Amino acid sequence: MNGENPALDFYFEKDQQWKKAFSLLRTIILSCGLEETLKWGQACYTFNGTNVVLIHGFKEYCALLFFKGALLKDTNGILIQQTKNVQAARQIRFTNANEITKLKATLKRYIYEAVAIEEAGIKVKLKAVAAFDMPEEFAQALKKNAALKKAFTALTPGRQRGYLLFFAQAKQSQTRVTRIEKNIPNILAGKGLND
Repeated sequence: MNGENPALDFYFEKDQQWKKAFSLLRTIILSCGLEETLKWGQACYTFNGTNVVLIHGFKEYCALLFFKGALLKDTNGILIQQTKNVQAARQIRFTNANEITKLKATLKRYIYEAVAIEEAGIKVKLKAVAAFDMPEEFAQALKKNAALKKAFTALTPGRQRGYLLFFAQAKQSQTRVTRIEKNIPNILAGKGLND
């Protein structure tokens, strides 16, 4: 058996610009012994149930995303931090299938290193929620609403960070207020931004 999950064939067979690149990445990843599944609408590869790498495509490039890429040695200098707020994940980006073919041995080395990190149980040390800016509008909402404050505090640190980043991204105060008001029901329900 080649390790392919037939339930994901649709993902690799659909006609889109990264079809050949995705197929090559799939073959390389599966040759490293990872399990194939679908998460967030993307082909995701796990080791003992833990996410290791994900294949995803964008308009300008497709990428192999390492969930704990910040821990990889990156001896080839090819890992990219998507934005300044991404703490753990790192991408290797490709604009065509030939780039993947040329990097096959390197990609396998990075994947095996990522698996070794999982086997060792190493975690990425994330910044504390308190290190993130809290928009004044949200601070006021928490001060006025004890139930909201309690619910927000009860969220996982990742969910808290997600909300803080989302609220802070808005340039105008009114947009921040609108985002906060729209998400209060989800916070009170214990849900994250994308749940």
